[in-house]
Amino acid sequence: MSSISGKKIVIVSTHGFEQSELEVPRDKLREAGATVHVATPEGKAIKGWDTDDWGREADADVKIADVSVSDYDAIVLPGGQINPDLLRVDADAMKVIRAFVESGKPVAAVCHAPWLLVEAGAAKGREMTSYHSIRTDVENAGAIWKDEQVVVSEGIITSRNPGDLDAFVAKIIEEVQEGRHERHAA
Repeated sequence: MSSISGKKIVIVSTHGFEQSELEVPRDKLREAGATVHVATPEGKAIKGWDTDDWGREADADVKIADVSVSDYDAIVLPGGQINPDLLRVDADAMKVIRAFVESGKPVAAVCHAPWLLVEAGAAKGREMTSYHSIRTDVENAGAIWKDEQVVVSEGIITSRNPGDLDAFVAKIIEEVQEGRHERHAA
């Protein structure tokens, strides 16, 4: 696995995140040398959703409202149905996500988390993928939806589901190594 030593990545999440979609990127990005922080609405541990019931907690490092884009090289948004649905109505979370989109830094969203990119106004004119059940939402926001493991558009990385996590994390590492991206306004 390529190294991203010295890079800092923030995972923004709340209760109901798909267990593997937070844990796998967090752990693999750390293995690749990055400092990875988990940001939550209250700055406290959050509980995951694992297949069909509540799963394990993920410890928090920072409160979402305290996240500054200048402190991080990328943002990762795990899916699950509950987590992004709660975050897309959280003013602090949306402020941070919009700031990352505007910064040109890598933004990675998996499964249902592209809902957050839709809410942030980042979908229009971009190629994206997502969990199949939100395809219409992504297309209605103006994205060109593709049924692929991972899709990248100007440093915005999207992926479909937990089965795509290896490709998703590999692409996050690649995009972090590349740095900032020029982005058209969505």
